[in-house]
Amino acid sequence: MGEHVANKVQSARLSVGITQENLAERIGVSRQTIIAIEKGNYTPSVLLALKVAKVFKLPVEKLFTIE
Repeated sequence: MGEHVANKVQSARLSVGITQENLAERIGVSRQTIIAIEKGNYTPSVLLALKVAKVFKLPVEKLFTIE
């Protein structure tokens, strides 16, 4: 056990040059939610993870992994 979801949202966001605020607006959440996801303090729902992946045009598995 002890599994958790790791993510590469921050590196993906920085690589395309968008702000936390912009990402939040594009997927319909608050900037605080993006901060929590990037820090690993919040595991997004499947729907939210899919929305994030769609913004970056990546498969969800490229952004979120089980560790």
